[in-house]
Amino acid sequence: MKHILVIGASGQIGSELTMKLRGCYGNENVVAGYIPTAELKGELKESGPSAVVDVTDVAGIAAAVKEHRVDTIYNLAALLSVVAESKPKLAWKIGIDGLWNVLEVARQEGCAVFTPSSIGSFGPTTPHVKTPQDTIQRPCSMYGVTKVTTELLSDYYYNKYGVDTRAVRFPGIISNVTPPGGGTTDYAVDIYYSAVRGEKFVCPIAQGTYMDMMYMPDALNASIQLMEADPAKLVHRNAFNIASMSFEPDMIYQAIKRHLPSFEMSYDVDHLKQAIADSWPDSLDDTRAREEWGWKPEYDLESMTTDMLEKLSVKLK
Repeated sequence: MKHILVIGASGQIGSELTMKLRGCYGNENVVAGYIPTAELKGELKESGPSAVVDVTDVAGIAAAVKEHRVDTIYNLAALLSVVAESKPKLAWKIGIDGLWNVLEVARQEGCAVFTPSSIGSFGPTTPHVKTPQDTIQRPCSMYGVTKVTTELLSDYYYNKYGVDTRAVRFPGIISNVTPPGGGTTDYAVDIYYSAVRGEKFVCPIAQGTYMDMMYMPDALNASIQLMEADPAKLVHRNAFNIASMSFEPDMIYQAIKRHLPSFEMSYDVDHLKQAIADSWPDSLDDTRAREEWGWKPEYDLESMTTDMLEKLSVKLK
């Protein structure tokens, strides 16, 4: 049985991934790592063990790993794209200095490590349609710079020290559970909240701007499936393209209107978010993930929209 530490367990992905992992491996075998300023609450706190784990504190990481006999670390500590652009030094400290600490502990204690990358690891010179698994990565945001470095550093620790590092490149993640926290793709979550509340939505991303997106259940499954994959079949490790759906703002608006015909949307473009979005791929080619570890998403835009509206209608009553 695995003994897992989730670093960043209070975050958008971490909070849901922790609960998903507890369902897979047993509550007692999954430790929720959090920083004191993001204290755990509710079921996340009560359903299993937790520990204060700050990626900038290597001794604290090592102590948690030893105390809980951890063999697998999901390292989700990072600043999202828009926040990272306003706090570049902190983004590097958490994303890269923190990763170095995690990998050092993993090297010493024999842990496998999952540290996600992102579509933000690509840049304006990358092919934008069906972006290949292996292609040029020259991002122009600090978020993207840290994600490329994440991939390279993780590969370095695998090749030099044999640390079992694995990663996916997450597209924009859409969730009905945890609110977004400063990402370029957040509009694709906020729009559903506005629709269910009966509010007009003002979109910060220009019409016609395609970005890869994924529903949270698929993102969680991908993370776990990759860590369970037979290492002998992995040609790539850090990091796999994974894809589910690609759409521009009017497409998600029209999908919602099919359920809520009175819903309205206008545009007021945020130029920082738009500049980041324009540098990212329109869509990813995830052939390698499908071939090497059987990746296959369950949701498309229509099925996700149905589920989002149903879940949020209950949540926001």
